[in-house]
Amino acid sequence: MKKKTVYIWMGTFVALSVALFAVIYYFHLQNDAIKIASNVKGGPPTLSNYIQGDMSNPLDKPMDVTKIGQYVYVTDTNHKQVQVFDPSGTPIFKFGKQGTGQGEFQFPYGIAGDKDGNVYVADLYNDKISIFTEKGKFIKYFNFANKADTPKSPGGLRIYSNKLYVTDIQGNRVMIFDLKGKKLLELTTATAKDDTLNAPNAVTIDSDNNIYVSDTGNQRIVCYDKTGKFTRIINGSIGGTGDSKFVNPRGIGVEPNGTLLMVDNMTHYVYGFDKNGKQVFQFGGLGSDKGQFYLPNGLYVDSNGQILITDTVNERVDLYY
Repeated sequence: MKKKTVYIWMGTFVALSVALFAVIYYFHLQNDAIKIASNVKGGPPTLSNYIQGDMSNPLDKPMDVTKIGQYVYVTDTNHKQVQVFDPSGTPIFKFGKQGTGQGEFQFPYGIAGDKDGNVYVADLYNDKISIFTEKGKFIKYFNFANKADTPKSPGGLRIYSNKLYVTDIQGNRVMIFDLKGKKLLELTTATAKDDTLNAPNAVTIDSDNNIYVSDTGNQRIVCYDKTGKFTRIINGSIGGTGDSKFVNPRGIGVEPNGTLLMVDNMTHYVYGFDKNGKQVFQFGGLGSDKGQFYLPNGLYVDSNGQILITDTVNERVDLYY
């Protein structure tokens, strides 16, 4: 009887262990399914960690961010420099200082990287785009083939397929160049000739090379096809025809699933839109707690779907998945 009792207890223990493992495995699968659904179906991303810099040199008004290789490059605007981190937030190096000479900045703003790892930095006040090696050594200024195409105040920068996309904030235009400086396309209007861009701040494209511009002064996103033909307005209203719900839209980017993300600077929210321009989520809100923002500005989405957002007053970069 004693042996039989032992066997019964052993069998019960094994059965309970298997059941517990099954429950744990089920919830693990459910959690993975939720993460996948969030990425595929347009759900809001999940906060991973912050980048703030070290105690001796924290970020001060980070304006834009990009990822080149494995490193995160941030325009540390009030310090007149670029700070570089690994994805965990560990400072690697920094470059730049205040001035008007080579390798110097007055207001470093947009930042982007090419396929060779070179770093392009737009200086809003020096009216130049500087090119550096991935280690921060100044190479040259971006050479515009036609002087008339030189931006009055280069703001947002992105590089896709060896093309440089630039927003000229004071010039009220967006220009696309090859990397030798030849202008390929210029965008100045939305729905009609009398509907002009007003202080466009950021630019991005999707997998079909459709172009999206945060038309900041007009409180909207303007969408174009790859040839520069206007397609629609996104402003938070149905069909983009009503009053805008945005207040100072800034950084934009497209997730791998096609969701368009936009930083709305003065509402302190990030919005997500599907391919038809319909809002599918929002996250953020004013504050300094986890998941909140205080005047967010720049946004970058890497090839793996990681989202980086500069949170200017909170002096950090927020990383989301």
